[in-house]
Amino acid sequence: MNLVIDIGNTRTKISLFNRSELAIVIPVDVLDPGQVALLKKEYPQIDKVIVSAVKDYPGELKIGLQNSFRTFIELNEETALPIQNSYKTKASLGYDRIAAAVGANFLFPHTNLLVIDAGSAITYDFIDEDNNYRGGNISPGINMRFRALNRFTGKLPLVCQEESENLFGETTEAAIQAGVQNGIVYEVDRTIEVFKEFYKNLKVIITGGDAKFFDKKLKSPFFVNFNLTGIGLNRILEYNGEKQKS
Repeated sequence: MNLVIDIGNTRTKISLFNRSELAIVIPVDVLDPGQVALLKKEYPQIDKVIVSAVKDYPGELKIGLQNSFRTFIELNEETALPIQNSYKTKASLGYDRIAAAVGANFLFPHTNLLVIDAGSAITYDFIDEDNNYRGGNISPGINMRFRALNRFTGKLPLVCQEESENLFGETTEAAIQAGVQNGIVYEVDRTIEVFKEFYKNLKVIITGGDAKFFDKKLKSPFFVNFNLTGIGLNRILEYNGEKQKS
């Protein structure tokens, strides 16, 4: 079995794969060596692990992973990928972004793909039909926009996301909600529309913690896959194993 660890800005997602088949997903606030030992005890068939981290994580966790499993990969810009990476600044490319791109390509190979990850930030990543990662866009996420309006103004309150279809607000709080939430829908709709003008037969995949927000809000059809990054990380892990055997 493969152990996939995705350390994000707010939470860590642990996924277990039986080769390419997802078996279990476990979200945790913080992953420590003790939890790794428990996983190893409960699933002794785990022999390979990959870690993707968007922030620093404890050195003792890394050592524990290296000592516990036959294969350990820490995703970085030097890691071999099953797709071509044409990004010009690979060292600054978020590992979650490239992993999600690999996951999308694994599900839909030889297809023009736009991956939208709606989390702390909203990222747009494009993979062309030649399995080539071309790059993308980065925009503030929903909660980041709410916090920014509160932090960088003198009087605007901090407002939380709520389900609403109002075109405009009749109170300040409602106006902020309508402005932020409608604005994001307009942004995503228009981004998809422009990509489709340039790339035919484009498939759109949305992932991330706020993916549900877009349900029934966008004009274009799209797929939702909450485990896209984990699928991509597992594919990278398997790909590196294939390269070692060849």
